[in-house]
Amino acid sequence: MLTRTPSVVAQVFLLLSIVLVIAIAVIQINQQQVLSPGLKYGIVLDAGSSRTTVYVYEWPAEKENNTGVVSQTFKCNVKGPGISSYGSSPGALAKPLDDCLNKVKERIPVHLHKNTSVYLGATAGMRLLRLQNESAANEVLASIQSYFRAQPFEFRGAQIITGPEEGVYGWITANYLMGNFLERNLWRTWVHPYRKETMGALDLGGASTQISFIPEDPEEHLNSTLQVKLYGYNYNVYTHSYQCYGRDEAEKRFLALLHQKSKTSANVDNPCYPQNYNTALTMKDFFGSLCTQSLRPANYYPNQLVNFHGTGDPGLCQEMVSLLFNLSACRDREDCPFNGIHQPKVKGNFVVGLQTVSFFLSLLALDFCSSENNLSPTPLQA
Repeated sequence: MLTRTPSVVAQVFLLLSIVLVIAIAVIQINQQQVLSPGLKYGIVLDAGSSRTTVYVYEWPAEKENNTGVVSQTFKCNVKGPGISSYGSSPGALAKPLDDCLNKVKERIPVHLHKNTSVYLGATAGMRLLRLQNESAANEVLASIQSYFRAQPFEFRGAQIITGPEEGVYGWITANYLMGNFLERNLWRTWVHPYRKETMGALDLGGASTQISFIPEDPEEHLNSTLQVKLYGYNYNVYTHSYQCYGRDEAEKRFLALLHQKSKTSANVDNPCYPQNYNTALTMKDFFGSLCTQSLRPANYYPNQLVNFHGTGDPGLCQEMVSLLFNLSACRDREDCPFNGIHQPKVKGNFVVGLQTVSFFLSLLALDFCSSENNLSPTPLQA
């Protein structure tokens, strides 16, 4: 009887061990099921000067080094012009927004609507409107707030972002999409890329253009850079926003310049238009902007038609376009491209984009970044 005791003890111990292993496995499975966060959604409206675009993003609740890993799942262009065009009729904004928002509601599970954040970021078009008519800009934002508070989503606000913010967001967007901040290793976990250089970003919008990059020696340019922390790493990014140098506003300035130098006010030659191409614009179309106010003639009649005739002269076109840039203000300084603006020596490769700021607006607005200073701008001095 005594000889069987070790065998019984061993069997009992083995049985208890198996039960313990199964219990641990069940607990781990149940814990994983309880803790599994699933997907979350966020909505961002990129309100540019020429149009508004609605983006839907999704991401897992867990973060990599306190910064979220996100992906775009839906995009919708709002019909009509940018929101700054509604300065005189802000109430008319609701109808064009409805079409996109109804599609968004179908994309996001209904039970998640109330927990889905929505944020609108307005760029240079609204910055210009605020400078020209602050009360009109405030009314546009108030109309947007009223509209979204009636929606089933969690409205996080509508904001006019600054030029430097727009620039650095564009830089983060470009490098995020290029995989310069994060990549998957062989074990399918997210890691920081080894010795991977970031790229500069040149973002051409409708009313402004932003250039952003990391200078060759960031320590020498601390007073002209923004400090960004992403995925546990610090970046000192130089950025500058050139107001009135976006696609639409630059064209208005160019047409205004041609009109100023023309011998006749009703018929103006345009060397950049193809030969024999003709178009008629009202004075308000190109003189109505804050960017062209200094070029506006004394005999300005908003509804007066001006005929632009294309001459197809590349040499004269280049010469006239160069007049939009004040090159003499730099006095041959290497750290100054034009208009007397300080800029460190350009380094590395660049991504040229059209209004790429929207992707990073999501990181800012929807709490993909934690509160631990993942984006901590320092004062920017030009």
